[in-house]
Amino acid sequence: MEVKWIHVLAIFFFLLSVAMTGCFLWQYSLPKLDPNPSVMEVRSEAVQMCPRYPEPVPLDHPVPILKDALEKVDMMLRQKIHSSGLPAMSAIVIYNDTVLWTGNFGKKNGSDPSSVVPNEYTIYRIASVSKIFPTIMLYKMWEEGKVTSLDDPLERYVQNFAIKNPLGRFKESEQRYTADGLIFLEKGSTPLKPSPVTLRRMASQLSGLPRKLRSTTLLWKGNTQDALALLKDDVLVADPGTRCHYSNLAFSLMAHVLADHAAEGQYQRWISENILDRLGMEDTGFDITPPIRSQMAVGFYGSQQPAPLYDLGWYRPSGQMYSTAADLAKLAMVFLGTYHRRLLEPDTVKTMLTPLFKCSTEYFANKTGTPWEINEQLGYDVIRKDGDLDGYSATFSLIPKLRLSFIVLMAGPRPQGEDIVTRTYEYLITAMETAFREAEKTLSPPPSPVPYVGYYTYSNLTFYEIKVGPGGVLVMQQFGPHVEELIPEKYRTIKLHHLEDRVFQVVFDKEFPCVLHLGSASISLETQNGQLFNFYPFDRKGLSPGFDAPGLNTYNVLRVLRKPVFYS
Repeated sequence: MEVKWIHVLAIFFFLLSVAMTGCFLWQYSLPKLDPNPSVMEVRSEAVQMCPRYPEPVPLDHPVPILKDALEKVDMMLRQKIHSSGLPAMSAIVIYNDTVLWTGNFGKKNGSDPSSVVPNEYTIYRIASVSKIFPTIMLYKMWEEGKVTSLDDPLERYVQNFAIKNPLGRFKESEQRYTADGLIFLEKGSTPLKPSPVTLRRMASQLSGLPRKLRSTTLLWKGNTQDALALLKDDVLVADPGTRCHYSNLAFSLMAHVLADHAAEGQYQRWISENILDRLGMEDTGFDITPPIRSQMAVGFYGSQQPAPLYDLGWYRPSGQMYSTAADLAKLAMVFLGTYHRRLLEPDTVKTMLTPLFKCSTEYFANKTGTPWEINEQLGYDVIRKDGDLDGYSATFSLIPKLRLSFIVLMAGPRPQGEDIVTRTYEYLITAMETAFREAEKTLSPPPSPVPYVGYYTYSNLTFYEIKVGPGGVLVMQQFGPHVEELIPEKYRTIKLHHLEDRVFQVVFDKEFPCVLHLGSASISLETQNGQLFNFYPFDRKGLSPGFDAPGLNTYNVLRVLRKPVFYS
């Protein structure tokens, strides 16, 4: 069939227009030459829907799909406690500032048939979850200027710290030199300044310090000067900052040094006054007194023998603390940025939650943070701190991107088999994503729509109309030759959420295909969603002459006086 040149040009400009639909410079793939250009190819592959990672929004509870997921979590934990013989468990799920679910299973005292079921105020030892608190201390002192930098070497705060670092003394090097017109390579070792043991590395299992002081147990009753004396003839197990290596020593040493530096040596008092009291964590602390013991779930070994409540001595900052599900929920809300009492500045929390280092495969987490173990699940970073101590196990976990937290406390060893935290998030992540996608979005209209309403064009290739929609929210729709025929209206119509001044954000109402296929051309709707439009200052008539979409490197989308007329 003979193809006229004018028809070829029309197709070319249409495809160029399609490639710019809505956000003008979307990613697209040009069509291959077709012997019959009037026939559009139909794609049959599965469509990936977006947003892939929907933004958290307020939810009107109950949400049926979320209710179903929480019932599955409840059933799974109930089965785990029965099959494993775990004496007691308390768990809690938080979204934003709301407790979505609590689950309490077993008995406070597994050896007493008349014992009651635990609740969210039952006290458990939290073991290494205690490491969160010296880390908060570090960040708080950094905010207050008592610590100059998170990356300060430890010796800035304790002068007699020393430890051998043979792994950081040399690195392989290759030197070039010329002789008789020839270039020679000489390989060897170059002396280096040893990598420092910094505060941030100590708080993120990157310090290279051994797991504990040599010739000590977790019950060691020495002091910090004794510890420093022992370290002088000890060896780092890794060059600092190069390998994830779990160390109780690092957290305890950091906590005691910071307390000596800025808290009169009173670590526990500083934690109580600056964290626990401020957040109202009334059932969290260090000393297991008779009144505390009466509120505790009794811890058992896997052999069903009760575990002793021993004291960790100098290692207390690494694992001595006790708490409840209700108290730890308050702490989770601090990290989710929703608790009514501020502990750290938002930027500080963001820094504390940022992964620092990808660990090798033999380490038990994919990445490490301060003080987190971080693994990816369904595209999200699950930030968690696990704790295991004789008779008790605990997990404090967050998915910041979903504003979601799951906390579980157990009076016994962690159940074998599939990890209950991972299984819980399998249910919750997909349910939360669906709830977010289906929720009605609350959009803000501008103070006045008049300056923005009208027609716009980008280089006379694509054309748009902005008008007022329900609730005064601005709606923008593309129009022009072939557009109405080939692109469904819901995908060429977007809403503009007013953020501030003359800045708007592009929003799709519901789920949408990440890539919209139009025959052999494709358009990325995912690129468009969430982009910012920055409208120009108003002219003498009080109208904005146009706008930019800087996130798409697109500028000068200009107002036109009237709706264009197109001729075929």
